[in-house]
Amino acid sequence: MPKFNSHFKLTEKDIIPYVLETLDIFNKDANLKAEEIGDGNINYVFRVWDEDTGKSIVIKQADTLLRSSGRPLDVDRNRIEAEVLTSQWKLSSGLTPEIYNYDPIMCTIVMEDISDHGNLRLALLENETFPYFADHISSFVVDTLLPTTDLVMDSGDKKDKVARYINKDLCKISEDLVFTEPYIDYKGRNIILEENMDFVVKEIYNDKELVLEAGKLKNNFMNNAQALIHGDLHSGSIFLNKESTKVLDPEFAFYGPIGYDLGNVVGNLFFAWANAYVTKNPDEVEGFIQWLEKTIEDIVDLFKDKFIKKYKEIVTDVMAKEEYYMNWYLDSVLSDTAGSAGLEIIRRVVGDSKVLDITSIEDIDARIKAERILILSAKEFIKNRENIKSGKDYTKIFKSNL
Repeated sequence: MPKFNSHFKLTEKDIIPYVLETLDIFNKDANLKAEEIGDGNINYVFRVWDEDTGKSIVIKQADTLLRSSGRPLDVDRNRIEAEVLTSQWKLSSGLTPEIYNYDPIMCTIVMEDISDHGNLRLALLENETFPYFADHISSFVVDTLLPTTDLVMDSGDKKDKVARYINKDLCKISEDLVFTEPYIDYKGRNIILEENMDFVVKEIYNDKELVLEAGKLKNNFMNNAQALIHGDLHSGSIFLNKESTKVLDPEFAFYGPIGYDLGNVVGNLFFAWANAYVTKNPDEVEGFIQWLEKTIEDIVDLFKDKFIKKYKEIVTDVMAKEEYYMNWYLDSVLSDTAGSAGLEIIRRVVGDSKVLDITSIEDIDARIKAERILILSAKEFIKNRENIKSGKDYTKIFKSNL
């Protein structure tokens, strides 16, 4: 039996001995089974269950080497993720999986199994709808982010937290893949359809105003330590069913702009809209697209309402209590949100980290159309972000490019 007193990459063979030796979750004679279920680029994820009782857990391990490429990556990311998930679970009343244990030696997080929830991205590709998603995700963003700002926290404690959640390796990935390479392909990693290359060169690479605005947003991302953000809040990191929503995988968490999280959620919903629009008959997806449109609008507008309500309840900074300050602060968050939504859309279309919503479109003409709709809409989100303040502002822009 392996001894788990020094780090090594776990396999399915190791997981059951690891659970029995290091965790007090199952009986020692439990009939345990395990499988590796991870499909991401960074970590390894295992599900362990008792065949007799049905009790189950999920274990996520950070290895010293990146899963996708094998390059070195700091394992402290799992400590950050475990602490952030624990905080988010408390602040959001259970909108994340519950954390049972963090092992700093093996760099594992042991958490609630949410197998009764499905991946949002995959569900949207099946044109599923979720009546409570807008309410849940808007609450999650407000409830987990506003309390971590220095509008609420003691400023000294806040600075200590900023230092504790420095996440330089994962932030560097975002700085490159989200903010830089889609506009200046200095590493030659962008993946662009040949049929769309001239379009991308004209609309992105040669649009100096767009490149400048992306640079401004990058500067804001790197220097605006506003709140303890999730850092990668896309539809693949959200699991849900008709009644419940769970947010996972805050391994990119650090102190950054609130609008980055909200914008990532909003931006990812447009991929599902574009996919449905170009791949299905209008009658087939009319109800789904109507739900998407309303959900995008509701997420933004519910966020605003909930933000203002919670702001008035919990903000402690004397200057920030003034209504005109609150309005200015919220406007800046909404501007960051629109810019971040645009950045997320462009980087998934142009960059090397694609989404299934687009890559699964088999008809080349349909994919070209979807990508162009998305790029043109994203450009407006970025360049006109100061004027995008409501949910309808987003959907109006997107529909104008259909």
